[in-house]
Amino acid sequence: MICLKAAGVVDVDAGELVTPGIVRVDGDRIVGVGGEPDGEVIDLGDNILLPGLMDMEVNLLMGGRGERPVYSTVQDDPPTRMLRAVGNARRTLRAGFTTVRNLGLFVKTGGYLLDVALGKAIDKGWIDGPRIVPAGHAITPTGGHLDPTMFAAFAPHIMDLTLEEGIANGVDEVRKAVRYQIKHGAQLIKVCVSGGVMSLTGPPGAQHYSFDELCAIVDEAHRRGLRVASHTHGAEAVKEAVRAGIDCIEHGFLMDDEAIKTLVANDTFLVPTTRLADAMDVSHSPPELQEKAAEMFPKARISVKKAYDAGVKIAVGTDAPAIPHGKNADELVALVERGMPEDAVLRAATATAAELIQVDDRGRIAEGLLADIVAVPGNPLEDITVTQDVRFVMKGGKVYVQN
Repeated sequence: MICLKAAGVVDVDAGELVTPGIVRVDGDRIVGVGGEPDGEVIDLGDNILLPGLMDMEVNLLMGGRGERPVYSTVQDDPPTRMLRAVGNARRTLRAGFTTVRNLGLFVKTGGYLLDVALGKAIDKGWIDGPRIVPAGHAITPTGGHLDPTMFAAFAPHIMDLTLEEGIANGVDEVRKAVRYQIKHGAQLIKVCVSGGVMSLTGPPGAQHYSFDELCAIVDEAHRRGLRVASHTHGAEAVKEAVRAGIDCIEHGFLMDDEAIKTLVANDTFLVPTTRLADAMDVSHSPPELQEKAAEMFPKARISVKKAYDAGVKIAVGTDAPAIPHGKNADELVALVERGMPEDAVLRAATATAAELIQVDDRGRIAEGLLADIVAVPGNPLEDITVTQDVRFVMKGGKVYVQN
């Protein structure tokens, strides 16, 4: 048995710091909290313990060392992407994020679900990384947001993606695309409901799928017990997504008050990814994309606080590599800067995220739960920036970082 000894432990449900911080671990589980230290003691001094953090929107197969925008899209084969993802996964874990949702590949893979394979390699202990909830390929219409040939404005027939790789049109095709992802290991479905900052065609809030197509996607996923996350910005698109039964809105930068009320009424989650409004460099992008960013980013800084005040369930997500892999905690800092209290942000990165992915074995430091525990040099309930300086990382009872 291992006993972690620290200055305190964060109770994310109560929003309180409990002192001293004593947590006993046996195997991959927490077997006790509080009391006197015993067993093999790891003394973490003045550090504070909190549950392993969770990022509900990353793409570990994109970004990272050596990737070049546009060129990597057509030059990097799947093995290259997988090797780069190894480093991205390691950096994410070492930053204190022990669980992530990998939300939708949108690169040429020949139909292979690379995030599923990456998650298996991590679970088997071949490489270090967070627990992955994979979505496989993002489902999007031809020319829709996350159609990579649209991102780069490629000529016709340059790197066309297949239905298996997520490009699907009409009710029959979207059903088949969802079924393919589920067959090969996806644990949730990602769909593009509207455009975005990097969409070269149409306004960012424009709805890309019809209501009937959205209902078909939700029906296929829900009948198999999977949730659906949707890239959605526009207010009308948000309302249509929720009406179709989608479980989680990603981004939601252009939501109005009515759209926010719809989220609350239907118990729909929001993953706001608000930090990218500050972090994404569009200075070298085409003028039309810079115009979209100028419209959307100021609204992104406001909409999340409105959603929080209204009672929307908010979970932390970065859209990494929009935030570099390993800098995931920047999103927690951004949420506090937008007006969310520190305790609410910590819940969004732990307990609420666990609720979103429908697990009850993590997200808190409590007896019987997985020993996913991190330590930071200060009280995050008073200063959220300490989450940017993780000193200790344990996942499943194994220590990965101890500074």
